[in-house]
Amino acid sequence: MQKKVIFRGRLLPIALLAPQLAVTFVFFFWPAGQAIYQSLLREDAFGLSREFVGLENFQEVLSDPTWLNAALNTVVFSGCVAALALGLALFLAVQADKSLRGATVYRSLLIWPYAVAPAVAAVLWLFLFQPEVGMIGRGLRAVGIPWDYRLNGTHAMVLVVIAAVWKQLAYNFIFFLAGLQSIPASVLEAAAIDGARPARRFWTIIFPLLSPTTFFLLVVNLTYAFFETFGIIHALTNGGPAKATETLIYKVYVDGVENLNLGQSAAQSVILMIIVIALTAIQFRAVEKKVHY
Repeated sequence: MQKKVIFRGRLLPIALLAPQLAVTFVFFFWPAGQAIYQSLLREDAFGLSREFVGLENFQEVLSDPTWLNAALNTVVFSGCVAALALGLALFLAVQADKSLRGATVYRSLLIWPYAVAPAVAAVLWLFLFQPEVGMIGRGLRAVGIPWDYRLNGTHAMVLVVIAAVWKQLAYNFIFFLAGLQSIPASVLEAAAIDGARPARRFWTIIFPLLSPTTFFLLVVNLTYAFFETFGIIHALTNGGPAKATETLIYKVYVDGVENLNLGQSAAQSVILMIIVIALTAIQFRAVEKKVHY
């Protein structure tokens, strides 16, 4: 017989929630409120004088061609990172879930890259793709491809996408592998007995059962591409060449830290926050309807 536990006091639930609420307030709501307030002001770099300008910062940002270019770069970059990181992680998880000798070693090796810091991951790929001394960079030049991410914007975007995908691959792999291992083997065995080939079993049974995991990772990966790839871009290309890899989060840094335009930088961060919240809401309303729990 199961016993039902009831918390009679009201202080205990509040005390248990208080640390998380405090962290959320200090590290999210307070900075977000400060960004919104600062986006309505125009102030000098040292904070000695400030003027309330309303929505002028937002108007200047939205009409700035460099911001629009950064927005386009962000769309391309985030779409490529999310698609490649999810697709490759799912493929590797399916292979690692098979009964193979040494599968545990393979799984451990695939998880390790997640522990690497973004800047370290960027430096690793920088050495590999460096045109003069990098193994891959020299190899591309040897076969007739004039590879140089320092001068070619397309090459630079390819490089930052590769580094960002490699960094996020292990995170996606862990969740996909856990999802695959939670699927009952009897379901797959029954489908195999009915004559379903491996490809059909994957698309009709395995992938639909992984839809909650896929939906969760889609939201996480888009958020990662928007916010957490700053270190990779900064270490690899500094947003260049000619702003070819300057994303929205990197432009916030350039305008706020390097150019000391605090008002417009704050306005850009508010716009970026609104975009991510809206994108997440759209995913929950549109994509979640196709998720089978």
